[in-house]
Amino acid sequence: MRMALILFGVFLLSGCMKPSDMQQQASYYMGDAGLLNHYRIQRSSTWVLQSDSKLYIAQGHFLPVGEPYARPNVVAEEAFSAAVEVFPMVRRSPQPQGLEEALLEAKGFGYDYLLYTRFAAAEDSVGSREEWETSEQWGDVGRDRGVLQLMLLEVGTRHLVDFARIETRGGFLQFYNASPDDLLRPPLQDYTRQLLGK
Repeated sequence: MRMALILFGVFLLSGCMKPSDMQQQASYYMGDAGLLNHYRIQRSSTWVLQSDSKLYIAQGHFLPVGEPYARPNVVAEEAFSAAVEVFPMVRRSPQPQGLEEALLEAKGFGYDYLLYTRFAAAEDSVGSREEWETSEQWGDVGRDRGVLQLMLLEVGTRHLVDFARIETRGGFLQFYNASPDDLLRPPLQDYTRQLLGK
């Protein structure tokens, strides 16, 4: 009888949720438990941009603590790939820049906002089968982690309108085919959608 009541309860709850909602909830909880890739975005404000805003993206010269071999402009590249999905006018600096340099360049191109990024920290555990076969040390096996910092500045006034910190980590079930770089695009896609209030 007890089992029948439990099954009836699950059936009722499943009727209230769409399959896509159930999938999102399952992914969230599996990520939170460390089984799948997971990220958390902390924003200083809920600033929303107009859909026709022109966005310039640059990355600082800072090399991530714990992973000095990351591609030098990887966060700007991934942020650009995420932003072009939602903004009509997006431009990216081809190489890392200082903040003043990025603001001047964004102003020179007539852009409204600067998204200035930094790969603050990274931890790269064994990321491929080849690395595992070379290392064969259980201490090297683990989940990759990364911390990004994003500053959104109004180019004309140089006013900081948003500061975001993104913590991302690989899931235990996905550690073989991920590196800290691979964990960047999903949270950046989420952040750029949040900038439009989506």
